[in-house]
Amino acid sequence: MSQFQTISNPLRTQAGDATPGDFPLNVTTSGNQVNVSTGVDDATVSNTIYTDGQLAVYQVDKVLQPMSIFAAPSPAVAPAPATLKPKGKSPAGLSPTSGNDDSPADNSGVERIAMHGTAVLVFGISLFVLL
Repeated sequence: MSQFQTISNPLRTQAGDATPGDFPLNVTTSGNQVNVSTGVDDATVSNTIYTDGQLAVYQVDKVLQPMSIFAAPSPAVAPAPATLKPKGKSPAGLSPTSGNDDSPADNSGVERIAMHGTAVLVFGISLFVLL
């Protein structure tokens, strides 16, 4: 277990390193005890199962849970407050004149009725005059 004395954190493993989506491990040593941490939990290395020049497999006392899967999600950002529009009529000359009106277009058809009403009135008067 002396090889853990000289490593730097986060430890590069087959599962990855500190890049997003990988599973980084941090190793701390104290005397002959080696602890491995994922940021969610810690485990103690208790035995070497296999080792050669390139690969080592160690026994730990519990399952390590990666932070990218088991960490509590950060709280959602609160939505921005809605802008309030003044209620009621505003005095003449004080109404905003900017062309940036976000209100929906008036589709009530009042202008169309007024135009058709005027045309009917003109037609009615001209018909009355002709008779």
